[in-house]
Amino acid sequence: MAAVRIGIVGDFDAGNKTHRFTDDALQHAAAALGIEVHGEWLATEAVHDLAAFDGLWCAPGSPYRSMEGALEAIRYARESGVPMLGTCGGFQHMVIEVARNVAGIEDAAHAETDPYASRLVVQRLECSLVGKTMEVELKPGSRAEEAYGALRTEEEFYCNFGLNKMYVPQLEMAGLRISGFDQEGEARVAEMEMHPFFVGTLFVPQARSREGAPHPLVVEFCRVAGERCGRDGGETNAQLD
Repeated sequence: MAAVRIGIVGDFDAGNKTHRFTDDALQHAAAALGIEVHGEWLATEAVHDLAAFDGLWCAPGSPYRSMEGALEAIRYARESGVPMLGTCGGFQHMVIEVARNVAGIEDAAHAETDPYASRLVVQRLECSLVGKTMEVELKPGSRAEEAYGALRTEEEFYCNFGLNKMYVPQLEMAGLRISGFDQEGEARVAEMEMHPFFVGTLFVPQARSREGAPHPLVVEFCRVAGERCGRDGGETNAQLD
């Protein structure tokens, strides 16, 4: 099988350890699956040639240099059936994209870039989660639960912003299922129904990936991307209905 190509949407910063974790986690998953995976960073202000990739990963590091570039990549993955993983800032922007383009909340905003907007779908957390490790409970039957093979996991967080729960009903009506919660019932994982793999986590799964012990969610993401690569050589699928 040809090498699996993963486009990592974000503005690479060698000083950002979550970016180094992202590169490493892909190789840990590749070794576990026995496949070759190439990760390529895509600057948000110059997102292009998305059809060349078997999967897209929206990485931590917001505010991105181009919020619209990140949203463009997320929309492409959602509409084209390309496997998509979003972590930390990636989760937040997946929520914004679905809110604007599926749930009908056209002015959905992110408090990091537009703190005084009237519809803050992503809001500042009352307590920062940067550097915290927390337990996350997964919904039975969800894509996340299937990937983990468990209903609970412990994960590392690096974020100051999260989903505003008042918009959860509209997002779920639009097909974005909240499938992971912390002990306070706050959304920590979201996934799109009727999609090969469209999963966002507020936590940073790559932080807990190790050589010989890859993170199960990253492994599943790469596995699905590998299936796409093997099926059509990385060419884009017809758009989903």
